[in-house]
Parts: sequence; structure tokens; C-alpha cells
Amino acid sequence: MAETTEIPRDDTPAVILVEPQLAENIGMTARAMANFGLSDLRLVAPKNGWPKKGVREAASGATHVLDGARVYATVPEAIADLNFLLATTARERGQMKRVFAPDAAMAELVSRAGQRVGVMFGRERVGLSNDEVSFADAIVTFPVSPDFPSLNLAQAVLLVGYEWRKASGRAVLPFEGAMIAPPASRAALLSLFESLESALAGAGFYPPEKREIIARNMRDMLHRMAMTEQDVRTLRGALRALSRRRGEPSESERMVENGDGAAR
Repeated sequence: MAETTEIPRDDTPAVILVEPQLAENIGMTARAMANFGLSDLRLVAPKNGWPKKGVREAASGATHVLDGARVYATVPEAIADLNFLLATTARERGQMKRVFAPDAAMAELVSRAGQRVGVMFGRERVGLSNDEVSFADAIVTFPVSPDFPSLNLAQAVLLVGYEWRKASGRAVLPFEGAMIAPPASRAALLSLFESLESALAGAGFYPPEKREIIARNMRDMLHRMAMTEQDVRTLRGALRALSRRRGEPSESERMVENGDGAAR
């Protein structure tokens, strides 16, 4: 199936990776960005140069993000055009800055319409330095388990991208799970109840003193299933097959015996 690329928009935040080391992490970051419509990737002094072998394979088709990536020697150069910058960190830095969870952080970025904004991510092993964090207006941290707080670089970008897409109003599901078949009519449900209760009575399912209570409970259960006309037909067909297997007369045969005319 052919891939489609969402057209980048000028109000999307920049993603700044500071001294990323592994080609796989950069490639998977590009993939995560493309998943949520981000395209402004900035690399600060990537270890062992750029481009890296294997980075395009790790991007799994998000090559437009890699092709547009810009490389900078220092953090100040990479963030010079931004009006508002967030720094991601997993630990408290002792700096007088606001601290946001990802959802609140992305709402803050979206509220700054017309400004250039960005999110900065640190090195795979040690994250951002305190000096680098000091360049940011605020901090983003993740509500992870304290028993295992470490996030992969691409995972962190994925979470931020997801929350940004929701906050910006672009998080539209690609398809809906609406019911295709119409709901069953009341007449169809009543007929099913009658068939089911008759079959169960014939099989000796009901204790005589509890038949009415059990029958009501089963009707409530079937109502909760919100069945369609097709569901009802399928269940009635199954009941007819079970009755024939036991040698009982079919529903149409019982109707004829009772003088109810032809089966409907």
C-alpha cells in the first residue's frame, strides 16, 4: 500500500536532539515524528557524524523527516529562532522553572500560536546537562514508574508527539467502529426470547420454581448485547440446528402443529 505524507505546517514544534549517538534512535525518532505530523528535526553535534549508517532503515519510511533534518554545532545555534523552548528531563534539576506533564506541555505550545516553539531531548545515556536545561523556558517530565523511569529517546518523542497532536485538535481516528447493521427490532427480540426459552425448557434447563426469574435475567443479558437483526437471525438459526440435532420439531413445524400458519 502506498504511503502518504502529511503536509508539514509552520506551527508544528521543532524536535531538538542533543548529541544523539545511535542511528536507530534517530531513525525511530523520525518515524515517531512522522506518525504525528511533526517534521522539524534538529540534531546538535550527533556523535560520529551525520548522516549515520542504518538511520533510514530505522525510520521505516519517514525519510522526509530525515531529509529535512538540520545539523548544528551547539544548542544555542539550534534554538536561536525559537520563541519558546521546553526541555525534557527525568530528574529534578533545582532550577526555578515550571514543570509540565506532556499533555499540559503540549497545550502550552499550542496556546502560543504564531510563535516558533520546540522541545529539546538529551543524550541517550545522560540526558541534558544543567546548562542545556537552563536554556529552556520550562521542563517536560513524564509520569513514569519510579521503579523504572528510563525512557528510550524515540519513546519520549513519541509521547510528546502524541500529546501535541491531541492538543492541536488533529488527533482524528482514521476509521470509526459504527454499527453497520441496524439494531434488532423489538419483534425480532421477542421472537428470539420465545425460541430460546422454549428450547431451554425442552432441554430441562429451568428449575420449575426459578423459570421466570432465570428467563428475565437472560432477557436482560441479551438486551445488554445490543444485538442487530443479523445477530438475532444467527442465534435463531443456531437454536433451530440444536433442536434438529435432538430430534425436536423445528420452529416452523411447531407453528404448523399449533395452527399458526406458515413460518415467517
